[in-house]
Amino acid sequence: MTENTLPTLVIASHNAGKIAEFERILSGWWRIQPQATLGVAAVEETGLSFIENAILKARHACLETGHAALADDSGLVVPALDGAPGLHSARYSGSGDDGNNTLLLSNMRGLQGEERAAFYIAVLVLMRGPEDPAPIVTEGRWHGHVAEAPRGDGGFGYDPLFIPRGEKRHAAEMSPDEKDRVSHRGLAVAQLLKHFGE
Repeated sequence: MTENTLPTLVIASHNAGKIAEFERILSGWWRIQPQATLGVAAVEETGLSFIENAILKARHACLETGHAALADDSGLVVPALDGAPGLHSARYSGSGDDGNNTLLLSNMRGLQGEERAAFYIAVLVLMRGPEDPAPIVTEGRWHGHVAEAPRGDGGFGYDPLFIPRGEKRHAAEMSPDEKDRVSHRGLAVAQLLKHFGE
């Protein structure tokens, strides 16, 4: 199918890094349309879990656009910090990725070994319409640990600090294709595509 004949899928996010990942992986199945290009503002994330927030975002995008929508709620979970940054990963410091990474390092000062274990989680919700009674929900987790200093200039979020299990490189040193195959979002998208026979 050409791009013009593909069904439209609205991405319920304003995060450029996430949108780029979805476009790389999903553009063969849908015509990817970031919600901002349709004039859709971000909805307030009032859920108490990743899945609740993803549902809120997907339903809002469906209501506003009349198209199917895909929402992602994701973050970095550090068990030694009682799950922080967790649901608040994107707004942890209130001053963007660099501020978030700096605050995380500060809050983990003195933690060593297994205390630095962490995982990325992504929950995806695909809704065909705002009243879809059975949205597709998938989840991916990417386990590793938090380094003591950032490294690499790729990726986004906590990628400069995150070292995936079995890797010496930081996530920010991996190529986009490598990351798409093994990351939390890549794994969640792979599960999503299974629902469409891919």
